[in-house]
Amino acid sequence: MKKNLLLISSILLVLSFLSLKEKEDIDQTVLWERGTGDYNNYRIPALVVTNEGTLLAFCEGREAGDTGDINILLKRSEDNGMTWSDEQVVWDDADNTCGNPCPVVDEETGRIWLFTSWNNGKDKESAIINKTSLSPRLPYVCYSDDDGKTWSVPVSLEETCRDPSWGWYATGPGIGIQVKSGAYKGRLVIPANHSYDDPEGKLDGGPYGYGAHVIYSDDHGKSWQKSESIKLGCNESQVTELSDGTLLMNMRSYNNNQARAISFSADGGQSWSEIEHDFQLVESLCQAAVLNFGEAGGYRAHLFLNPAVPHGRDHLTLKVSLDDCRSWSNGKLVYEGPAAYSCITRLPDGRVGLFFEAGEKRPYEKMIFVSFDWDDIFLPGPVLQGL
Repeated sequence: MKKNLLLISSILLVLSFLSLKEKEDIDQTVLWERGTGDYNNYRIPALVVTNEGTLLAFCEGREAGDTGDINILLKRSEDNGMTWSDEQVVWDDADNTCGNPCPVVDEETGRIWLFTSWNNGKDKESAIINKTSLSPRLPYVCYSDDDGKTWSVPVSLEETCRDPSWGWYATGPGIGIQVKSGAYKGRLVIPANHSYDDPEGKLDGGPYGYGAHVIYSDDHGKSWQKSESIKLGCNESQVTELSDGTLLMNMRSYNNNQARAISFSADGGQSWSEIEHDFQLVESLCQAAVLNFGEAGGYRAHLFLNPAVPHGRDHLTLKVSLDDCRSWSNGKLVYEGPAAYSCITRLPDGRVGLFFEAGEKRPYEKMIFVSFDWDDIFLPGPVLQGL
């Protein structure tokens, strides 16, 4: 059966290739660049499309590294990414860390939810993991009802969405989803991760390990709760819905397999299968993006994006699955040089939209948005020849 599915996928890809355009139509915009603007660094991309067809691109504005003075920033586009608004600050809590933007759009109400992670700016990740920090790292959420122009005051979800025994906590990074079919239709699902007590763990020199989970709501965000944990050795998760309503979690893996970890849920994300590794999706300890792209060229497609190398962060590559993430093929090189975190969306005009970190010498020099037609995935050559 699996061989038949692989054969069908290959045939479909060949048919697509035979009907291609002669030249790619690529739009490219640098949304943030290190050394410009009000911040020293810009990192952690997230990209969603609202019910009004507006693109919302989020990132962190940083003074230094993964903790410290970090703010959540946003730019909006109302024309499929051709032009963008000025930068706006969604959340600035003095010198504290407001990071890991992870938005989701409730398509039934139109409300845009934005999940973030907060910690005292004086605390480093190692201290938070070892529980010697001044404060814990906490999940927060805010929302917009005017297409991302203004945002509510962020509120803590510590009581319902964080186990008090956890140390580190991070939403996403990337995007959440809304379940589209089955018994859990309408459920909002936000991927997240944490560190937990593990007697055999060696994370940051202590008895701790990394795990993943989701935050979910069945009442359009009136209440939120957390799922069971996914273990062992995985974090920086993204979730997607398969055609039968099963949820698939795709995670950064610390299990020395140089491949993405995956887990499945048949109950809308409340419980998860034991992790396994998808060796088609090579990784080098980095975040990745996965998206149920929907129908494209007559096929139901998923897209996956990451630095497709076993070590380092470069060769950002887009892969396609036409069989519910069972097989991945037609790797499309997006950018050969240094590149790291990324996000994928489907634009209102049906084009593929990518938002990612890349540079000439280091992966974190620029945050770039590109868009192109579905058929361009199957043309030879990289999406970007340079930055």
